[in-house]
Amino acid sequence: MSTVLGNLPETGSDASAVVALPASSRPLHRLASVRRREGISRRTVARRMNTTISDVKRQEDEGGDLLLSTLYKWQDALEVPVSELLVDSDQPLSSPVGNRAKLLRIMKTAVTILERTRQTSIQRMAQTLVDQLLELMPELEGVGPWPAVGKSRLPSDYGQVVNRRMPDELFGDGGDSD
Repeated sequence: MSTVLGNLPETGSDASAVVALPASSRPLHRLASVRRREGISRRTVARRMNTTISDVKRQEDEGGDLLLSTLYKWQDALEVPVSELLVDSDQPLSSPVGNRAKLLRIMKTAVTILERTRQTSIQRMAQTLVDQLLELMPELEGVGPWPAVGKSRLPSDYGQVVNRRMPDELFGDGGDSD
């Protein structure tokens, strides 16, 4: 029986290293599918993990062997249990894990309602729901809302393209013909 070893990072080197496995290996994680399911972009994950988009893309390769510390960074960035990042077995989730996943989704929904509503009565109901969920499962403390779709960008998110002026001739005469 032969063993295939990848290059592990040396002490003090990048902790987010990925070790490539043979193509015949089974998938080791579901980072990309969980990220897409949560509606989070690679750019956001890279910012939350303080790394580059290319590193995020490389780490999403389901055949890559990640360090545990990298997996925990993904857990924090995506705000999901580590178990959701690992490849599902053919067996259904155990009852406690399935219930935790359901409670996590309910908490994200309640926090989203709490943060986005302007009606006092709805805020009170959402806060009550959040408090009750925390009684059931204290580790849900700090769970964030669902990502906003079509969220406005801050000026710092636009990049250099907003600073570049395009010549007016590029856009034609603007319909001012005589």
